Amino acid sequence: MSGAQATSPRNPLNRVWVWVPLILFIGFGALAGFMLTQPKDDLVVSQMVGKPLPAFDLRPATQGLPGASADDFRDGKPRLLNIWASWCLPCIAEAPQLEALKASGVEIVGIAIRDRPEDVATFLERHGNPYSRIGADDRSEVQLELGSSGVPETFVIDGQGIIRHQHIGDIRESDVPTLLEKVREAQ
Repeated sequence: MSGAQATSPRNPLNRVWVWVPLILFIGFGALAGFMLTQPKDDLVVSQMVGKPLPAFDLRPATQGLPGASADDFRDGKPRLLNIWASWCLPCIAEAPQLEALKASGVEIVGIAIRDRPEDVATFLERHGNPYSRIGADDRSEVQLELGSSGVPETFVIDGQGIIRHQHIGDIRESDVPTLLEKVREAQ
């Protein structure tokens, strides 16, 4: 018997399985293409806006500045609460805007996330220090209680310690007027 006679006829079902990966790939490509054409929704509604800051009392994140506590926000003066880290690249990008907000008279309290004191000090030396105080949140506990999912993130807090606005991501130059207005509204 020759080799051709020994083989069995091809099963038509085997041909179908050859096409399945290609069909799946085309389907995935079509879905990805469709999703890329949909408008981006930047609005993330925070569950914390309108609620009081959670209780916290954080040690200083670096020498020369006091730590931060929720009580710091209950003196009648609105201010910003900026969640950041020295290892965060977008935090570097927003540093000039934080300086601009400080120059406009806005007090900014920082919370450094999972950071070392020497790294915080180096960051402030290189990129400026807009903060009146910086608390160290070594395990991101306060960050999570605030509903913050990443760094940087900035909250407008009124003088009674109520969260009035949440800005997710780095502050761009175009965001500065909006944040100034939100601080004015919080008075």
